[in-house]
Amino acid sequence: MEQKSILYERVGRAAVITINRPERLNALDSSVLRELDSALSTAEADREVAAVVITGAGEKAFVAGADITEISKLDVITAKDFAERGQSLFNRIEKFRKLVIAAVNGYALGGGSELAWACHIRIASRNAKFGQPEVNLGIIPGYGGTQRLARLAGRGVATELIITGAQIDAEKALSLRLVNSVVDKAELMPAVLKLVETISEKAPFAVRLALQAIDAAFQLPQDEGMRVESQLFALSCGTSDHKEGTTAFLEKRKPVWQGA
Repeated sequence: MEQKSILYERVGRAAVITINRPERLNALDSSVLRELDSALSTAEADREVAAVVITGAGEKAFVAGADITEISKLDVITAKDFAERGQSLFNRIEKFRKLVIAAVNGYALGGGSELAWACHIRIASRNAKFGQPEVNLGIIPGYGGTQRLARLAGRGVATELIITGAQIDAEKALSLRLVNSVVDKAELMPAVLKLVETISEKAPFAVRLALQAIDAAFQLPQDEGMRVESQLFALSCGTSDHKEGTTAFLEKRKPVWQGA
């Protein structure tokens, strides 16, 4: 697929996906969603990619929301399909087999916040702003915002942010545990790429299983999540990387992972 609104670049072991519509503050439309899905497939197929980084082009925005021109044309029938397509893609990100990091470099509003919430880790620059302002348009979040924000920040915080449409800055988001860290804008990509470098030194199959186990904590009751964890732990103990990791530790050397 020809990429018009997405830039894809390999930087070391990172696949950096940049939403490239700075003139529209990187607003999400149907074309962007299709291209983002395609870029994820490219990253998933590349065995050298340890993690995916999603960010926005330009100086102002990560993603400033869904494209209002598209939203203005929706009715009851088309809106359901619109929401489900976005939810499907963001569910894919949430359950992606490799780590996905949101490098939030500016406004992350509406669908932009929902995209960030779907990523496994969020690192924000100090100028980042988050919000679910859909009520100002007479609608509600449709790409998973009501569900993920409530799980991440709790019912009270999610209710206040969604019902008021308020924006919060990066430091407030950090205090609410909605982002993992806040850095100066110039340090955002170096910090994210350093994190990817750290992850790339870990056993890739174990990272994948850990992501599955953590996802179970959000999807299942605790007892069922524990069963999933024990099953995945057992699976990890049957890999060549388990043998290599424990042997390397005992021999006081760096492991050489096989990814299986």
